[in-house]
Amino acid sequence: MNEERMYNVLVSPHISEKAAMAAETSGQHTFKVVPDATKLEVKKAVEKIFSVSVVSVRIANVKGKVKRQGARAGRRSDTRKAIVRLAEGQDIDYMGLEG
Repeated sequence: MNEERMYNVLVSPHISEKAAMAAETSGQHTFKVVPDATKLEVKKAVEKIFSVSVVSVRIANVKGKVKRQGARAGRRSDTRKAIVRLAEGQDIDYMGLEG
């Protein structure tokens, strides 16, 4: 996997109440990833970017919701997220990142 692909696999951290609780209790961090990302690509990208050791990666495809605005119906786009479990005693600091 080349360097450019590694930095493009992770789109953003998925920030929610459920994701924050998982990060605090069991060391699992959630990221939004590109639709064609594999578990191995996500693992290598997280280890390289954040300098941590990844134990396991789970990937989920999230279907977009159908939303209405008046008489028109629209649909949010489908997304893919990865739940990454870190080794014991390691953590990711999102505030330390720039750009």
